[in-house]
Amino acid sequence: MAGVWAGENVGAACSPSPAGPELRQAVLAEALTGLRAEPKTLEPWLFYDAEGSRLFERITALPEYYLTRTERALFERLAPELASRVGRATLVELGAGTAAKTGVLLREFARRQRGVLYQPVDVSASALEEAAEALTREIAWLQVQPQVSNYVTEPYEVERPAGMQVLALYIGSSIGNFSPELQVGILRNLRRQLRAGEKLLLGLDMAPDARKTVAQLVAAYDDAAGVTAEFNRNVLVRLNRELGAEFAVERFRHVARWNAAASRMEMHLESAVPQTVTIAGECFSFAAGETIHTENSYKFTQAQVDELLLAAGFALEERWADEAHAYSVVLAQAV
Repeated sequence: MAGVWAGENVGAACSPSPAGPELRQAVLAEALTGLRAEPKTLEPWLFYDAEGSRLFERITALPEYYLTRTERALFERLAPELASRVGRATLVELGAGTAAKTGVLLREFARRQRGVLYQPVDVSASALEEAAEALTREIAWLQVQPQVSNYVTEPYEVERPAGMQVLALYIGSSIGNFSPELQVGILRNLRRQLRAGEKLLLGLDMAPDARKTVAQLVAAYDDAAGVTAEFNRNVLVRLNRELGAEFAVERFRHVARWNAAASRMEMHLESAVPQTVTIAGECFSFAAGETIHTENSYKFTQAQVDELLLAAGFALEERWADEAHAYSVVLAQAV
């Protein structure tokens, strides 16, 4: 979708197209497939309706959730060096959400080049609309060209204005929500849309070690205020609203656990009692204690990051981390 350049003190936003009735069909297909499986699952993209996106923004501000504030601090530190390394660029972001942290980078690029094209891709239309409105109000000469897409299963387009190269952003450790096989697939798909030498900025939550405890990780996914629990259960609220499902949401408990063997945090919804739920005329039975596995969040070692980049067609160029090495941001080059 084409955008419009604005004057010096005003940004320009291009609103994303509504997802349309096909989104409901995608939600229904995913719900039926996941709940027929053994064990039962729901894919994490289902979290991000308007309410889910709002809840996730609340999570990022929680004291237990160190990922967002740590990554933001890293961006504030590395932005000048990154912009200098990359040069004139258009920024493409997968899983952009409301792009709250991305503004740190966009401001630096806008300071160095008169026009910046930002291309956020996300499954949530409401989050993209919020991002476009906020960023273009704040940053002069910014064009935002959003795309509503599930970038894992649906195509997305990358525009490359004349004289600019692409800087692809995949931050927030979003890649950790996918299996190792899908992690490679997502980055390979992105690599196919880049030219040799163009850059990828990847944010990654690191595995626990002597400086980062499992308790710290678990708290980030099971906060004292219960916001993450509400976020997790909201997926059932969405299925009730959009599909006419009959989940008694209060009968499901939020569970967050560390799976050391797989190096991942897991979120589940645990049935508190034996119960049956109907979706689109199909009945699903739950035993007491049975769970729906709703999210994985893989945590990485430096060696795993290097292997992932190599498998996807990228070469590591630079690595930044916080003092505790709890979180890392890497710059890689398409080869």
